[in-house]
Amino acid sequence: MVENIEVSVVIPCLNEEKTIASCVDKAMKSFAEGGLRGEVIVVDNGSTDQSKAIAAARGAKVIDETRKGYGSALRRGIDEAQGSYIIMADGDDTYDFSLSHKFVGKLKEGYDLVMGSRFRGKILPGAMSWSHRYVGNPILSGMLRLFFGGTVSDSHCGLRAFTKDAYKKMGLHTTGMEFASEMVIHSLKKKLKIAEIPIIYYARLGESKLASFRDAWRHMRFMLVYSPGYLFLLPGAAVFTASFLLSCRLLLGPIYWLGRPWDIHVMVFSAMFTLLGWEILNLGHAAKMFAYEISLEQSRYALTASKFVTLEKSLLLGTFFILSGFAIMTLIIYKWANNNFGELSEVKTGVFSLTLIVMGFQTIFTAFLSGMLSIKYR
Repeated sequence: MVENIEVSVVIPCLNEEKTIASCVDKAMKSFAEGGLRGEVIVVDNGSTDQSKAIAAARGAKVIDETRKGYGSALRRGIDEAQGSYIIMADGDDTYDFSLSHKFVGKLKEGYDLVMGSRFRGKILPGAMSWSHRYVGNPILSGMLRLFFGGTVSDSHCGLRAFTKDAYKKMGLHTTGMEFASEMVIHSLKKKLKIAEIPIIYYARLGESKLASFRDAWRHMRFMLVYSPGYLFLLPGAAVFTASFLLSCRLLLGPIYWLGRPWDIHVMVFSAMFTLLGWEILNLGHAAKMFAYEISLEQSRYALTASKFVTLEKSLLLGTFFILSGFAIMTLIIYKWANNNFGELSEVKTGVFSLTLIVMGFQTIFTAFLSGMLSIKYR
């Protein structure tokens, strides 16, 4: 038994009897080459073949994890790990565990997370489908860089290493394939130091466990949920600004375009989209403040809003919208009375006043929602 373990290699396993021995052997070889005191932990997630027996025979510590999911298996293995340096990769032999000492070397240089990069390294024939190589992975990695920053070229590479302290700072929760995205996102949000090492990606021997579209959607959904700025604030601001300005312009008279006037019907549509954009903005604000309160992010928006956008100020803004709307409505009634309650042609003004009133109530109720989300519990 190895004492004073420095590095723990964690391998999630589900029916990998063809490849698990090679993975364990390569990790052990890397320990010897790097002069490391290490352990290999194979976390079995319900195998029905000989994977467990083979891994144990090769000297790995085998753990059973009954909760299904890639993330569940890895989290269990990491919790059981004794090393201060953790290396994780799949048990299908697509990743070369003999590089373990190189990843540990980067961690010893001061990095918190070291990612393998298949795209900066080499992808062997048959290792990755055309759709994954040129469509799926580039899109998902591009979205992650756009939403969260950083320069990670291969955010879904399964071979990665991190320190135990960094893992605790990440505070990961997911149990499925999105665990890989969550790790990178939390590392970026919490300003951890990230490095990449070019690697060779090999063709797998066994059956793939990936469900391309389902897993891609889970990664994409996770990134959107963790990025309220791109999910709510940007589209909300765009829809609200364009629609509100259009409504204001139509109050001055019809717009002549393509040889015809655009007036009341466009006004109704612009009013509805104004309300939609404002509601999305309000939801985005609430989501941003919640992310700030749970220490998920320390964005400039949240830091500024937490000081200046208080519940009381939001209530005043909502009240202002409501009173403005009723003031415009009172003006319409006044004009109608002066016309002896006869014919009235104030449809656009009426729509605008109702828009302001609804915006006011949206603001007030969202302010209370944000207040509820900001309650601190011990």
